[in-house]
Amino acid sequence: MATPGYHDDKAAILARLRRIEGQVRGLQRMVDDESYCIDVLTQVSAVTRALQSVAVQMMDEHLRHCVANAVQSDDAEEADRILGEAMKTIERLVKS
Repeated sequence: MATPGYHDDKAAILARLRRIEGQVRGLQRMVDDESYCIDVLTQVSAVTRALQSVAVQMMDEHLRHCVANAVQSDDAEEADRILGEAMKTIERLVKS
């Protein structure tokens, strides 16, 4: 398997995901404690933005590493496949 584009930032991404995991646990506590709805929703929004930020960073890494390498290769079919994957992923991210 090829090295993923985020390889150099793996530790930072994992740290961000752990922080997000902690935020989600905090949300569970808030619901368990029957916190005010707006407070819970505010935290849901913060978690959503944090995850979107990770997704954008990973998409950037993918475009700069995986897609760029595929486009520069001699395999036009593979480059087209990788570009198609990237476009579908961008569409999913935009819709979420």
